[in-house]
Amino acid sequence: MVEDHDVNSDVNEIPSELPLLPIRDLVVFPFMVVPLFVGRDVSMAAIEHALASEKLLFLCAQRNAGADEPSPNDLYSFGTIGKILRTRKLADGQLKVLVQGLRRAKIQDFVKTAPAILVQTEVEREKNVGEVAEVEGMMRAVKESLSRLLDVGKGLPQDVMTVLMGLTDPGALADLVASNLSLKVAEAQSVLQIGSTLARLRQVNELLAKEVEVVAWKKKIQTQAKETMTRAQREYFLREQLKQIQSELGDADTKQVEIQGLREKINDAQLPPAAQKEADKQIKRLEKMHAEASEAAVLRTYLDLLADLPWAIESEDQLDLVRAKTILDEDHYGLAKIKDRILEYLGVLKMKRDHQGPILCFAGPPGVGKTSLGRSIAKALGREFVRISLGGVRDESEIRGHRRTYVGAMPGRIISALKQAKTKNPVLLLDEIDKMGTDSRGDPAAALLEVLDAEQNSAFRDHYLNLDFDLSRVMWVSTANLTDTIPSPLLDRMEVIRLPGYSLREKTEIARRYLIPKNRADCGLDARQLTFNQRALEYIIESYTREAGVRNLGRQISAVCRKVARRFAEGHMNSVRVSRKSVNKYLGSRHHDPDKPDEEDRVGLATGLAWTQVGGAILHIESVYMPGKGGLTLTGQLGKVMKESAQAALSHVRANADRFGISLDLFEQNEFHIHVPQGAIPKDGPSAGITMVTTLVSVLTGKPIKKSVAMTGEITLRGRVLPIGGTRDKILAAVRAGITDILLPISNEPDLEEIDAATKSKVNIHLVKEIDQVLELALVDFKCK
Repeated sequence: MVEDHDVNSDVNEIPSELPLLPIRDLVVFPFMVVPLFVGRDVSMAAIEHALASEKLLFLCAQRNAGADEPSPNDLYSFGTIGKILRTRKLADGQLKVLVQGLRRAKIQDFVKTAPAILVQTEVEREKNVGEVAEVEGMMRAVKESLSRLLDVGKGLPQDVMTVLMGLTDPGALADLVASNLSLKVAEAQSVLQIGSTLARLRQVNELLAKEVEVVAWKKKIQTQAKETMTRAQREYFLREQLKQIQSELGDADTKQVEIQGLREKINDAQLPPAAQKEADKQIKRLEKMHAEASEAAVLRTYLDLLADLPWAIESEDQLDLVRAKTILDEDHYGLAKIKDRILEYLGVLKMKRDHQGPILCFAGPPGVGKTSLGRSIAKALGREFVRISLGGVRDESEIRGHRRTYVGAMPGRIISALKQAKTKNPVLLLDEIDKMGTDSRGDPAAALLEVLDAEQNSAFRDHYLNLDFDLSRVMWVSTANLTDTIPSPLLDRMEVIRLPGYSLREKTEIARRYLIPKNRADCGLDARQLTFNQRALEYIIESYTREAGVRNLGRQISAVCRKVARRFAEGHMNSVRVSRKSVNKYLGSRHHDPDKPDEEDRVGLATGLAWTQVGGAILHIESVYMPGKGGLTLTGQLGKVMKESAQAALSHVRANADRFGISLDLFEQNEFHIHVPQGAIPKDGPSAGITMVTTLVSVLTGKPIKKSVAMTGEITLRGRVLPIGGTRDKILAAVRAGITDILLPISNEPDLEEIDAATKSKVNIHLVKEIDQVLELALVDFKCK
């Protein structure tokens, strides 16, 4: 409130030492009359001190409004000298004090801080800086701003406006306008502290302009909200009338209830603008259709999908690498390099949250833990995990979905998986990606190119959905047994991480740590009721399974657990310890004879090393010659590449007959026959080249081949030994078979880093570059000329 009277008559008699009244959330200006409620001890003491003298006190705002006992640091240095006009004691013990601001002043020193704060003050004189015309112009600008504030709907009380418009003192105008604006304490204090009259007027004018703009925007927003509310109310009333009309006509209201439910679900799903527009359009179409129309059922299914998809739902990543390493170690034994690569991926994701890393493709034989690695990654990240099986998929629509014009149309597997995951950033495992096919219905591998391309998948469009969906937050993992059947453009988008087969030691550890406890628990047994010793596990692995992974091993252990569980169910309560001798009692006769080299050194019989989809194996290759016309016969269901290796081997031996001590007449007067046993199993590849050369030289020179030696390598016509694949699996197969010496191409030396020290200690690995080295190491008492 404002009183228009002379306040300058007694300012010359203001004492320099005054009691200080701290004020919360308010700045008192000169010419301002304001009621204050006083209750704090320090404030009551200040009022008593003022009333005991000339009723004058120093009114000062607190920097920290929460301080009940303000210290000098909690108070602003500028304030207003005020005079107590009236006091009244309230029922709760507080005082209601009416004070009037007189003059701006500044604290020079604190004389006393208890019980009342006494300060030494200095009255601030007005500094009339600037031309008279400039000051007059600024006063007019302030008054015009007051008028604009009234125009936009927020005017000051009429009596206040009358006083302000009639003021001719620029300092009084600035102070009274500032005191009647809704300013924050810091803003009001900044105005109070300005000594220059012109500068204070300019500051007040800027605050007025800001207030005018804010009030104008507020009025506009309120008007828009009112119009929106009016439209919504009109729509509500029309819908209520429609319901009443339908009720009078006897139509069931279930359709409207269903549509309203769909509308609420879609609103809750937080669809992007384009999807929201499409959803609203389809809901309006549905409202106009008969409930029993076939098209209505299609629309309801489509709208349900829109509502169920995680457009804006994203789980929070748990990027704790120590925890992730613990989870990977708990779920998988060994695989150190694979785990390190996964942790590197998670580490980069932690440092750069929007990182779109490569698509990891775990390639390896069945049963080595490819799928469970994907599940462990999701567990370590705290994300949802969904497996998409691609084995046997031949239709592009399985990936992209069917268009809704077709009867029985469905979304593709990618969109369906996201609906199942309920988050937009799950771990999606593309299982058996190497087993997709192609036919007249399209190429699903080509459809996956967009899905796995970080530059395109942010706007993936499913044919059924027909809207862009962001797949960039998905973490993609794929699995494959072989990468040869994956199309090159698709393979190029993935980082292949190869999982080798397990050694005997690794399999026994996996069985002891994971397979036995799991299968034992599945059958209701505990460790006191059933145990396996080490030799029993090794015998089961070597004689009842033949695989690179541990899937069949798990089945055999499960069979033992079931038989033991039956014994306990029948009342036999003695604990069971499965030993090497008792395995046959539970599993019957052994299923596989272990791979073993021949019992003695033989002419024309060599041991090769092969790689299969289930791991490594030893391969016996034998050669003979008989009277004839120099032909070559190959048997054992050999592939084209392996047959060409045999031809190259024979050509090399014939071209270097003198060096090997072989008469050329033997080639002209005899026929040669190379046979690879287990003829029912298809065999192919170039890695048996040096083995075939060794058998031919052996049979032509009569030199036996050492039974303890196994070999692998491709042969050229000039006798060079070229590198091969599957080194680790082949070495493991040789160790299982009891081989002591292995011949490897020298180019495969880097592959030996993947072999653990325990395996290396069981064999002597010879790295060879030329066929001469192979023959001298493999044949008994043989030297090339």
